[in-house]
Amino acid sequence: MFVVQLIFTYVGLLAGLVVLWYFCLAGYNRRRGILALRRVEAACSHRARVVDAHWIGASRLQAHLRFAAHWFENAQVTIRLLPRPLPLQWILSSWHKQRETVTFEADLDNAPGVQMEVFRHHWLSDSDRKMIRSSRNWTVARSQPVVLTTSNQWQQELPPIVNTLMTSRGHSLLKVRLRPESPHLAATVDLDALSGEEAAAGFLGVLRELAAGASRSRQ
Repeated sequence: MFVVQLIFTYVGLLAGLVVLWYFCLAGYNRRRGILALRRVEAACSHRARVVDAHWIGASRLQAHLRFAAHWFENAQVTIRLLPRPLPLQWILSSWHKQRETVTFEADLDNAPGVQMEVFRHHWLSDSDRKMIRSSRNWTVARSQPVVLTTSNQWQQELPPIVNTLMTSRGHSLLKVRLRPESPHLAATVDLDALSGEEAAAGFLGVLRELAAGASRSRQ
């Protein structure tokens, strides 16, 4: 009888710790997500305002923005955080090196004439670095950005968009999608890249440049 009571006591303590963990980490995620959304809204200044925001689970915040005319239509921001409230999912996401991101989606005044998706990748190996240092036969040179494309033809509409992505401001974007269907534009950036209002304003500026480049593709 004593053993059974002891087991129930431990189970109760464990359940209490899990519940406490969930609410503490869920609260942390909410504060972090709301802070990021405020930075985005502040960067928009008088050009846009948040009309509604809601949480999807404890790790994703979604908000709709209303911009002034000739900016963006049906704009939506999704902030994806690490699943900290759920220990197992948090461990798996850390193992897979999942990032916390901010994704902006919107329609443009004119639908883009191109359909493209851009993924940014960086390849770096510490073991290769050590091998290069240990050998005198290596000549190391820093290359310019390389574009790998699945398109058979380089369309004339693409240079303005690609040039924007290769600038120092566009360098922080992880993924960009342009297409004729709604939403016309979608761009994802690392949450840590929006460390302040100035960085968030830079993100918004890149979005405007991408929108302008996509509009020129229709002319």
